[in-house]
Amino acid sequence: MPPRLGVGLAYQEALRPFILDAPSALDFVEVVPDIVWTDLGGGAEPRYVEDPDAIAFLERVRRRLPIIPHGIGLSIGSAHAFNTDQLDQIARWHEWLGFPWHSEHLSYNVAEHTDGGEVNVGVTMPLAFDHETLDMLVERVAEVRRRVPTPFLLENNVYYFDLPEAELEEPDFLNELSARSGCYLLLDLHNLHVNSTNHGLNPFEFLERVDLERVVELHLGGGLDYEGWYLDAHSGGTPDEVWELLEWVLPRAPNVGGMVFELLGSWFEPMGPERLARELERMQAAWQRHRPVPGMVA
Repeated sequence: MPPRLGVGLAYQEALRPFILDAPSALDFVEVVPDIVWTDLGGGAEPRYVEDPDAIAFLERVRRRLPIIPHGIGLSIGSAHAFNTDQLDQIARWHEWLGFPWHSEHLSYNVAEHTDGGEVNVGVTMPLAFDHETLDMLVERVAEVRRRVPTPFLLENNVYYFDLPEAELEEPDFLNELSARSGCYLLLDLHNLHVNSTNHGLNPFEFLERVDLERVVELHLGGGLDYEGWYLDAHSGGTPDEVWELLEWVLPRAPNVGGMVFELLGSWFEPMGPERLARELERMQAAWQRHRPVPGMVA
């Protein structure tokens, strides 16, 4: 069963002073490892060159607060292959940080190029909700769990278009993936809000169908409207609709170990430290009000 960490904040370089002077509402820090190292590509030795300033900062933080990795570089949904080199790097981080869980985006961002190489498309692309994708992911999750000995979470993705001829709806896909592979879920409530807004879905129907006992982490954040679309921009405070989803989910998800607010560094100055602190305080109040009752997680 994962520990109950509480309220976290996603690391960005612009947030360093805020994190060092963190309010009491902040219980842990989450970091996308890919933003604190440079990937020199397959065949390079070493492949990953870490930013010494960022690593020194995280070393300083970890003396006070747990650090949880939330990766993007595995590209676990790429059809041709996924980045097993990054698993070695995450395993080294586990030896360093001893994190109680880690997570990845349920998506792909690397595709096979016609010249035989690879191309990084720069965004998290959605996966087809079908059994072929499930079979592929089950094998890959097994490899992740074998090489990094701590619970592994996959995050529901945001998408701006529907892939045709889906065999499963997203809640059923997530449930079957978790049941078959042994992974847990990172439920991004703002992603759910984005998809529901853009595609006319009912987010509470989604939540009623997802196996909330498999949810170990929650994400909150803000977005913006752009040319008729609502974007997952990590650009400000959490919308009221997402707070409503949080209030519904927390008492029904017994194994949640933490929830994280995501904010891009470029939006920190417009938001300001006082507003960010209030966001974390509101999350902390919800956490204390609905502190999950520990369930049985194998």
